[in-house]
Amino acid sequence: MHKILMVCLGNICRSPLAEGILKSKVNSNTVFVDSAGTAAYHIGKLPDERSIEVAKKYGIDITKQRARKFVVKDFDEFDIIFAMDDSNYQNILSLARHKADEQKVRMILNETHPTKNLSVPDPYYGGNEGFENVYKMLDEACELITKKL
Repeated sequence: MHKILMVCLGNICRSPLAEGILKSKVNSNTVFVDSAGTAAYHIGKLPDERSIEVAKKYGIDITKQRARKFVVKDFDEFDIIFAMDDSNYQNILSLARHKADEQKVRMILNETHPTKNLSVPDPYYGGNEGFENVYKMLDEACELITKKL
């Protein structure tokens, strides 16, 4: 079984969308997908209403997800850890215990733009259009991840 973790800052906007999108594209018997945040702002809360709405627009229900914080144990539990932006990438790496942990961490948009280390913009302070754009970026990246699995 492949185990993939999607990580953003608060685990309410980008990573829940990435989790929901990838889950919708893979066989749950062979791929486990989860998400987390590097900050503890929203632990236990639902994804942002705008993330829920854009996911719903594309037939994906993310209302069963609850925000949680990324922890060191996640390095043991997951094969691949996708960061949504450079700040979260650096925060995850700062918790790595050794090279094997570090090698699990990747920037998600390197799937669509290899080696460019582009960030998925945080749509939290923007309007609905930002969530739509983030959805499209993540959908494209998740499609490529699915093909690699």
